Amino acid sequence: MNHLLSIRDLDRKHVLDIFKLTAELKAKVKAGRRVTPLAGRTLALIFEKPSLRTRVTFEVAMVQLGGAAVYLSAQDIGPGKRESVPDIARNLSRWVDGIAARVFAHTTLEELARCASVPVINALSDLEHPCQAMADLYTLWERGIALKGLELAWIGDGNNVCNSVLLLSALTGVRVRAACPPGYEPAPAVLDACRALGGLVRVTTDAREAAEGADVLYTDVWISMGQESEREKRLEAFQRYQVTETLLGFASPKALVMHCLPAHRGEEITGAVLDGPRSIVLDQAENRLHVQKGIVMHLSGAA
Repeated sequence: MNHLLSIRDLDRKHVLDIFKLTAELKAKVKAGRRVTPLAGRTLALIFEKPSLRTRVTFEVAMVQLGGAAVYLSAQDIGPGKRESVPDIARNLSRWVDGIAARVFAHTTLEELARCASVPVINALSDLEHPCQAMADLYTLWERGIALKGLELAWIGDGNNVCNSVLLLSALTGVRVRAACPPGYEPAPAVLDACRALGGLVRVTTDAREAAEGADVLYTDVWISMGQESEREKRLEAFQRYQVTETLLGFASPKALVMHCLPAHRGEEITGAVLDGPRSIVLDQAENRLHVQKGIVMHLSGAA
């Protein structure tokens, strides 16, 4: 495992190793014990898209591990315009110990990884969001919930987060039912990869069918960054896919609610559900910090 561009770069052992390392690192922070295994190391953060959680958690992760992060916006370096992606990768490899990139096109990440001599981490692309999926399933794992056989219902857009959740679920034995409007299903190649891993994935257009008896309901925004021109079309397509108290009522009595944030209250989820007692969205957000520490440590060889 040299880079983390996709969940497909992991196997079951990688996942469990990172989860265990994450738990150790989180416990030390909670106990006020600071460790600095990455003292003197630096992570470059390339951000073509702005972010709250991703930027803060990567920067704080490096600080807590004793290292540093350098933030580079698209305006700073102009990937593919001011300077080619290969040249950016080769230059950064002379200065930093790793690169985390939040990009529009997954091909940009692949080009970075081909040309970089340091680990490259996918901090979000149009195809996947592996750091988010790792934080999500870690959040369930740390509660003592057995992942194998868990029933997870994805409600809404079969987007990049959905793709990573599906792939990680296949690796860990989580059963997924994805309810998506026609034309907004997960990528066919991702579904094929899940099934090749032995994953149990069922795609439906019926949100209630997906939610019935589920242990977890997971949703995400209907209109992601860069899709603003599709707003009216998407609002119409997704109107039957809102996670409400009624939909939650069809799930298991102890079902948990997940959302990767940011949330649009009143669109993909109601405020009552998002802020309700079954919601673990802030636990997911917090665990981005700890899981990303585990990922950086794992890739750096410092674990």
